[in-house]
Amino acid sequence: MAQKELEPEVKKIFEHIKNEKNFLLSGGAGSGKTYSLENVIQEVIRLYPTVQVACMTYTNAAVKEIEDRVNHKNLQVSTIHDFLWDNIKNFQNELKKSLIELINDDEVKIKIPDGSVINNEYFDGLKNGIVYGEFVSIKDGIISHDEILILANYMFKQYSKLCDIVKDKFKYILIDEYQDTNPLVVEIFLTHLKQSHRKNIIGFFGDSMQSIYDDGIGDLNIYLESDDVIEVKKEQNRRNPRLVIELANKVRTDGLIQEPSTDISAPNMQDNQIKEGTIKFYYSAEDIGDLNMLKNQMDWDFEETKETKELNLTHNLIAPKAGFKELMDIYDKDPIINLKASILDKIKDNKRCNRPMILFTDTESFDSVVDKFELRNRQRRLKKDILLADLETKKLYKKLKDLPFSIVRKIYLNKDALIDDKKQDTDDENKKGSRRDNLIKHLFKIQTNINLYREKKINEFLRKTEFKITKTSDKLNINVHIQALEKMTNHSIEDVIKYAHENRICRKDEKFDSFIEKNEYIYNRVKKLKFAVFQNLFYYLEGYTPFSTQHKIKGAEFNNVLIVMDNGNWNDYNFKNLFLENGNKRVLKRTQKIFYVCCTRAKENLVVFYNKPSPEIIEKAKEWFGNQNLVKLEIIED
Repeated sequence: MAQKELEPEVKKIFEHIKNEKNFLLSGGAGSGKTYSLENVIQEVIRLYPTVQVACMTYTNAAVKEIEDRVNHKNLQVSTIHDFLWDNIKNFQNELKKSLIELINDDEVKIKIPDGSVINNEYFDGLKNGIVYGEFVSIKDGIISHDEILILANYMFKQYSKLCDIVKDKFKYILIDEYQDTNPLVVEIFLTHLKQSHRKNIIGFFGDSMQSIYDDGIGDLNIYLESDDVIEVKKEQNRRNPRLVIELANKVRTDGLIQEPSTDISAPNMQDNQIKEGTIKFYYSAEDIGDLNMLKNQMDWDFEETKETKELNLTHNLIAPKAGFKELMDIYDKDPIINLKASILDKIKDNKRCNRPMILFTDTESFDSVVDKFELRNRQRRLKKDILLADLETKKLYKKLKDLPFSIVRKIYLNKDALIDDKKQDTDDENKKGSRRDNLIKHLFKIQTNINLYREKKINEFLRKTEFKITKTSDKLNINVHIQALEKMTNHSIEDVIKYAHENRICRKDEKFDSFIEKNEYIYNRVKKLKFAVFQNLFYYLEGYTPFSTQHKIKGAEFNNVLIVMDNGNWNDYNFKNLFLENGNKRVLKRTQKIFYVCCTRAKENLVVFYNKPSPEIIEKAKEWFGNQNLVKLEIIED
């Protein structure tokens, strides 16, 4: 491999490697951390052509990106979960023993359904041993993402031989987007591997200011302070224009100050100098309702979803704008399922705190169990009365109140089952292992088949359906059925499912039938909605709309970015306190990070909208954006 001129930061990294030191490359948004990672991999392979290099990152899309850029037989690129599983899966005896010990540990979350203690032979009858799957079934020896981390951490701690094997196999272990890595994983590499006296280097790449997920470690400060890791800072910014860089520097809290790139070929350079860009802070003195008034002033094409994004904090804020609020309300705000969940939480709390248990039988009705829990407290009883005062809620309660609680307790609604796996645009790739439920997946198949035919991808359409074209009339029949489905936007979801099944556009399969059988309550709610509501969800998740949540946007970049400053009743974030720089420190830190990530997505133009800010917030906005970049929206009466 031909040697290339190394970046200054990469040269510093190799000085630490020569001294057998683990390292951290810290770089702000747009600094080219992934490019540096590729440089390190290529240089390691050039200098040490016989060693194996492991590179781990957060998503399958990132794995593919790195594999496409650096393709070598000595490089193994994978997600962190896949790497850990690959290195423990062949030690089945130790896997079973460790899993049993974890299940029997009261402090560990891994449990079989009945929560009982199990014996050492519990998993001996498994045909395939312990396996890693997309869903979890501990009693059957199937573990999923969360269990992998706990189990691997435990095994590396217990078995030093496992540490020897990994260090012998991989002389270099590189972790991209380290800030999103679970602390258990970091503990494996920086604590447990020390049990082995073999030599290897652990390298981390990332940005603590972009640690916006709850299960990530956030930073490596304790390891930096103990000298287990040496930090190298990458301070140039290759993505953002000057005004966005300056705003982002005001938001950062870790002391890393970015400066424009000196590379004239960097994306944010034009005519040998940094692009200026634009930043605007729009606000209104009164509620403006939708954002059409704002968007009309911005002169952006929001139909160009690859170039323009509107960022909201939650899917719930986006749902009414994108047209799938009714579906979101079912999966995220069902009042009866929330009532059931509060009862289960109360049972867990009583058990954990050794409080007297409220007794009921498996055959006792849901209504009876609700009364037993709420009669303990008159105030809680009043809450139930208020809940059922709503006519629609009362109808929902009536459907479940006479069923045995043992059945009702198994009904779960989770918004991930609806909105998991969001694309940023139509070219984005779906991730492995979507958590959508089998009803939503079936509806996706119907709309996907409609789209395939509409886009004239006939061979792919035929592969996904039961159609066979042997004569001209077959083509005509397909066309008739697709046109009929396209006209059914205002029909019920149930009608569309039935028509697509009967006319072989999308057959109901065993997974769909099983879901309906086990989730009749959910299906009865969803099936009455207009198919157009689901279609709006489909187009949102497939990247046809300009909307995205602020969490899902990390790693992406767009010419034009609109940030809507609305907490959406989420107490983990507070945009008011972001500007006032006060309040709960944990919430403030979260909000600073999400705002930083959102601002630094903009390659050209950034607009922030704040509804009804206080005078203090406006003053802070003047400091951050400049007085000339504040725009007050005035509502014009007809």
